[in-house]
Amino acid sequence: MKFGGTSVGGAERIAGVAEIVRAEANAGKQVVVVLSAMSGVTNTLLAALKDSANGNIAKLLQTREDLLKKHLDVINALVRDENARQTLTATTTNALDRFEDLCSSIYVLGEITPRATDAVGSLGERLIVPIAAQAFNDAGIPAQWVAANELIVTDDDFVAASPLLDETREQARAKLLPILENGSVAVTTGFIGATKKGILTTLGRGGSDYTATILGAALDADEVQIWTDVNGVMTTDPRIVPEAMTLPEISYGEAAELSYFGAKVIHPKTILPVAAKNMPIRILNTFEPTHPGTRIVREPKPNGSPIRGITAIRNVSLITVEGRGMQGVPGMAARVFSTVAREQINVLMISQSSSEQNICLVIESANAPRAIETLAHEFRHEMAAQNIERVWAQEKIVIIAVVGSGIKTTPGVAANVFGALAGKAINIIAIAQGSSEYNLSLVVDEKDADEAVRAIHRAIVKK
Repeated sequence: MKFGGTSVGGAERIAGVAEIVRAEANAGKQVVVVLSAMSGVTNTLLAALKDSANGNIAKLLQTREDLLKKHLDVINALVRDENARQTLTATTTNALDRFEDLCSSIYVLGEITPRATDAVGSLGERLIVPIAAQAFNDAGIPAQWVAANELIVTDDDFVAASPLLDETREQARAKLLPILENGSVAVTTGFIGATKKGILTTLGRGGSDYTATILGAALDADEVQIWTDVNGVMTTDPRIVPEAMTLPEISYGEAAELSYFGAKVIHPKTILPVAAKNMPIRILNTFEPTHPGTRIVREPKPNGSPIRGITAIRNVSLITVEGRGMQGVPGMAARVFSTVAREQINVLMISQSSSEQNICLVIESANAPRAIETLAHEFRHEMAAQNIERVWAQEKIVIIAVVGSGIKTTPGVAANVFGALAGKAINIIAIAQGSSEYNLSLVVDEKDADEAVRAIHRAIVKK
């Protein structure tokens, strides 16, 4: 059971989490609880680190005091045992003292290392887990906490570490199974791991979901539950389409596509550890715990619709390399993509005309100027010879991703999508659909994005 930052945002919410955990434990389940930092804490910690590196240390003391008060308020509200309260107060204070010392060192050095980022960015989880575990105990739920850096073994890629699954399975089972077999709930930190040498790492932002499925796979769990602040995975953003619905079930592949294309209910890597084991994931709402949420499984039951969801990726730009001299020249596409890869620029979508006179790629808008500059330099000789006419960016666009396992096998899906957009006089700038049966991606003008999502949803999604 993983609970996100909004689920543990204060004493009242943590008490609510305790009741959800109690219900599972009372039903005879062995439960591992994975917690994110309290909402806003990780951003506050990393902002303080950045300010320190930039020479702005004036706010550091206030930040430390604000974080201390936030956590002491939870301790005082939920921890009844006086000795435990004093111990937690001391350990929380000491941890924030070390945070202040580290930021002061960064201020002197003027540089943030990835290892320092992990040390500071993981502090929120390390602060709340012992507090929550004691709150569970005081609420009559036997609980024992263990930091995930004692459970999850990773490589040395600080800030975005990858788990070493065999070593993790061994350590997680050795540490967690005795707690569970003793009848206690195990409580651990999301987001965190450690190298083979024991140096703390993190799994990347949003990695607490990943922690839950890594541990679920290691323990051969019956189910992994991701508790968040929405009623599962929805057909689209309800702020755009009020009639958007919760999906009862989706497949691993559909969930991966939706998460990649901006549905923020689950972390993109979350599915990987459990898919091979055919282990279900459930997305549930901490604030409406009786709602059935969404199950993510290998083969979901048909719901009468060829698509499961529609998402939109914003703040992207369409980069085009075009010229009549590109036609029939081997290696042009390879040069385009290797050039942007050298700049560590992620390509979200690709489209190329069959005439080979242009190659289009969609990237984050923040990277567009750098991409154009490097591509223009790469093809400077071709541009001088007028074999390539220009490298340019179309701004203020949005990718609309239509996701569903029935896209490839159901006749007329693409026609219905295009017809829905034509009915609203929405122009399609670019299209991409590969051999995958899960995704049809379209690029539209930013001003048309919301209407495009509404039109497609109302034309295709079955009520």
